Amino acid sequence: MKLLLRLLKPAIILGLAACATTLHIASCGKDDVKKNEFAFKVPKDWPAPVYAFEGNEVSEAKFNLGKELFYDVQLSLTNTVSCGSCHQPFAAFAHLDHDVSHGVYDRLGKRNSPPLFNLNWHSSFFWDGRSNHLEVQPLSPITDSTEMAETLPNVLAKLQSDQRYPPLFTAAFGDALIDSQRMLKALAVFMGMMVSDNAKYDKYMRGEEQLTEQGSRGMAVYTQHCSGCHKEPLFSDFSFRSNGLAPRLTTAGTEDSGRATVAPFQAENMYKFKVPSLRNLRFTRPYMHDGRFQTLEQVLDHYSQIDANAVNLDPQLVNGIQLSQQERSDLLAFLNTLNDEEFVRDRRFVK
Repeated sequence: MKLLLRLLKPAIILGLAACATTLHIASCGKDDVKKNEFAFKVPKDWPAPVYAFEGNEVSEAKFNLGKELFYDVQLSLTNTVSCGSCHQPFAAFAHLDHDVSHGVYDRLGKRNSPPLFNLNWHSSFFWDGRSNHLEVQPLSPITDSTEMAETLPNVLAKLQSDQRYPPLFTAAFGDALIDSQRMLKALAVFMGMMVSDNAKYDKYMRGEEQLTEQGSRGMAVYTQHCSGCHKEPLFSDFSFRSNGLAPRLTTAGTEDSGRATVAPFQAENMYKFKVPSLRNLRFTRPYMHDGRFQTLEQVLDHYSQIDANAVNLDPQLVNGIQLSQQERSDLLAFLNTLNDEEFVRDRRFVK
């Protein structure tokens, strides 16, 4: 018996060690998964981001604070409108079925609420590019008279008197100081983590899935007719262009001249708007800067009927985009591969 135990002892020890190692790996795996939920990673073969959280390290606590702020109606004058009111998770953080934004007292904005994803690759924000930094961008809707209509001192006073926030700021920044810089940094972490990179197209590019025959034909149509402005993998070059939309009055009764509204006025900027991404179009209707089109078919109709004499029309669109019915169908099939179901269902971003 003693001899048998001596023979078995090394095996028992090795077995226990293996179990311990297995448990350690499993435990680390869970920890790593948890950690990776709040780690920013640049997707493979994507360009370097413009904003990479320099001086604003990503953490779960900072993400959670940003999330609380994003959905807090106290950022508005009437305590009724939050960032999330016009940027809904299920709509890829656009405002589904609303042509323009709705603000305090149900005031109507003049533009369609753009979706929020892959913001770290943007060099400017809003349809006219009036803000050039992710940490500064929230100030515009917070203080805009038709959106949230609040002042920064008032917002900070509300947060400082709300018992929820001192612990959240302490967890995120090490102490309970609540100021505008910390508020904006936390919002930047929450919004900057909204990375949409797991559509069927992305899985195809990673070799995980195949496109259908029609989707492949549609990709060829896209490459020929759309990629000049909507560049892969973000499906926008974030430039400002006129696509020939006929000017029309806004809800305020004025004509929206696009980037020309940003000082100093330059005539060459008239009717130019930021090129939107083609990702997640199924979730973000209606389309264009003023939400005038309800369907992608209407969008394609517009591009086939462009007025060649439109002011500042982009040179690539002088002849419009002429597609056969088959090409249109194929292109729509390809655009459908850019819809990221996992992104719009990501529970991290839902309050």
